[in-house]
Amino acid sequence: MGKQGSPRSPRPETKDKEEKIGRRSLDSLTGNDLFIGRRIFGSEASKNQGSKHDQSCGSSNKFSYYWKQQHSWLRRNFKSILVMISVTSLIFFMDSIMVTIFHSDRSSLVQDISRLTNLTDHKNGAQDATPVQMYSRLLNLASNSLAKNVFQPDTPNLREERSSKSSQWKPCADNNKKAVALERSREMNNGYIMVSANGGLNQQRVAICNAVAVAALLNATLVLPRFLYSNVWKDPSQFGDIYQDERFIEYLKDDVHIVKDLPQHLKPIDNKNLSLVTDTELIKEAKPDDYIKHVLPLLKKYGMVHLFGYGNRLGFDPLPFDVQRLRCKCNFHALKFAPKIQEAGSLLVKRIRRYETSRSKLDEALLGESMAKYSAKEDQEPLKYLALHLRFEEDMVAYSLCDFGGGESERKELQAYREDHFPLLLQRLKESKSVSPEELRKTGRCPLTPEEATLVLAGLGFNRGTYIYLAGSQIYGGSSRMLPLTTLYPNLVTKETLLTPQELAPFKNFSSQLAALDFIACAASDVFAMTDSGSQLSSLVSGFRTYYGDDHATTLRPNKKRLAAILSESETIKWKSFESRVRKMIEEGHKVRLRPYGRSIYRQPKCPECMCKF
Repeated sequence: MGKQGSPRSPRPETKDKEEKIGRRSLDSLTGNDLFIGRRIFGSEASKNQGSKHDQSCGSSNKFSYYWKQQHSWLRRNFKSILVMISVTSLIFFMDSIMVTIFHSDRSSLVQDISRLTNLTDHKNGAQDATPVQMYSRLLNLASNSLAKNVFQPDTPNLREERSSKSSQWKPCADNNKKAVALERSREMNNGYIMVSANGGLNQQRVAICNAVAVAALLNATLVLPRFLYSNVWKDPSQFGDIYQDERFIEYLKDDVHIVKDLPQHLKPIDNKNLSLVTDTELIKEAKPDDYIKHVLPLLKKYGMVHLFGYGNRLGFDPLPFDVQRLRCKCNFHALKFAPKIQEAGSLLVKRIRRYETSRSKLDEALLGESMAKYSAKEDQEPLKYLALHLRFEEDMVAYSLCDFGGGESERKELQAYREDHFPLLLQRLKESKSVSPEELRKTGRCPLTPEEATLVLAGLGFNRGTYIYLAGSQIYGGSSRMLPLTTLYPNLVTKETLLTPQELAPFKNFSSQLAALDFIACAASDVFAMTDSGSQLSSLVSGFRTYYGDDHATTLRPNKKRLAAILSESETIKWKSFESRVRKMIEEGHKVRLRPYGRSIYRQPKCPECMCKF
């Protein structure tokens, strides 16, 4: 034991413990922070200072070498990295734009569907405020289909069916043989034929070419046809206001002698109606024998005859080959619209196509020199468009006797129109057995409504972006009737929207001249859709497209009887089935056919009298 007050000797175990702790602490820190270890354990750290410094320098050299390698690689590949980043950014940017467009269009269409649904829910409301809809369920299905197919092509593949035979038919009515010894025949001329044509532009066109054929048949001189003023059309236009009269006379001079006015010495006979022949005295589509028996004697007796209210009063068969070909020559070659109509028509076509030059024989035949010829230097493609002739004016709707879903107010309104404009129709109805509106629709005798036309276009696959030129005058029911079409196909234009008020001013109050602009826009279109095959405009336009279109001018001809059968299942039919059946119906109308016996040569000119095989 030691003495009190003397310092105690340190305990061996304590010293050993401290040394162990010191070593454990150093061991645990040297791998992480050499500087901290050196501060805490100065003496032991200094012993290893040389070796630790060498390790530190080695690590620093390695790090420097590694960084130089990386820097050199970055320098060599900097441009490639920059390009990759730019391309990736561009892809993400374009993707975001496409998604935005898709959602915008889809959102718009969803709003359209909601709009149509709301209209359906209020279908029993006031007729003046609420659009009439007959096929609400199908309209909603059509809206959904358009929303899913936002990026499909604007124009489905609906070209006319072609065959080795059909492709050989070319226009050649202007190559008809010249009349034999025309000067001698003029010396034996039987007199003058005057014609007063009734109806609108297209009825008058048919009357003109029928009159040319009759003059040739009866060996007579034709006085330039006149147009009767109609309370329906209310247009005072005469031949020279619509067509190029001097060119017409000159073009046909080797076939028929045409003068602008009746000789003075024959005017008293006309004034006394001594040789007047009305349309009631000639049966519809009369044969050549009818003219020889009833018209020729008057012509020889008085030296002139006046065919009053003349229209579709010459049949198509049987007729001498040369006379039939002369009819075609008149319709497809001799009748050219007046320059002011061609110029306005050219503006219509240019603005809807966004293209300045003609693209086909069809353009040249319609527009003449008012549209410059196509130049191979042009690299821009014209915008394609569909022309739709909606034959749904009040006169057509009233005359059809069909029901269009407007209820009692519609029935009263149309009956009042019939009483004012079609008294003879009402008289015939009293004397014959009535046919129900349901039966009329079932047998395909009702004009298509704008709603039905919309469903056909949607069923054929025309997408929401399709540009549509709407031909025709005032649609019965106005904007409310048009709502299904304008909702699903917003790119809808008319002559009134394409031309300025100043450009339209020369045609104001001249319905036949305005109809001529529609004729041009429809005939020049990429696709022409008719809704009533009995319409003269549709018939003449489709014939013009057949004659000059070289099987590239697609025309849609819905079979109203078949369509009525499809639409009768509107509450149950699936959209895919509807599309399939509508397409099949249209394809049937595309089959290439030669003109059947007795059918209109103006509508179906594919026959030896009008066209030639090459």
